[in-house]
Amino acid sequence: MNFELFNNYKMLRISKLLLLIPVLMLFIACSNDDDDTMAKVTVNGTVLVEDVSDFNGDIDASFTGNGGWVTRSFMWNNNLTTADYNADITATTDGSFRMIVEDSQAVVVLDKTIEGGTEPDSIDGVTASGSAGIWTVTIIVTNFKGDGSFSLSEGN
Repeated sequence: MNFELFNNYKMLRISKLLLLIPVLMLFIACSNDDDDTMAKVTVNGTVLVEDVSDFNGDIDASFTGNGGWVTRSFMWNNNLTTADYNADITATTDGSFRMIVEDSQAVVVLDKTIEGGTEPDSIDGVTASGSAGIWTVTIIVTNFKGDGSFSLSEGN
């Protein structure tokens, strides 16, 4: 009988331990030590979550971050061989914003970076000449704290 009582006690302790493990995991997963840094890119009102979006016409976009980083690409239909571009950042002391534009033949026609906390805090101009068609735009926001905007439109 003593042996049976000991086994019941042992099983009760194991059961309590098994119930305690999920509670501990939930507590650890919800701790305040989680990294809450983020960065996001929004194009024509659409938050880019994956690199699958495509756009026609003028691009009017924004980006924000609180120390996070993100790389997003999207397709853009440019019927001309150049594009006008503009980008600026505000309220930032760290990080960078980079815009890379490739023409329909995957030739880089623009690769510009704005560094936080330095001048100039904006860029604008016309891309190098490329091939008309579906262009790829890649935005890289790195350790960025602040917000900004960028635009693209078909060149001349």
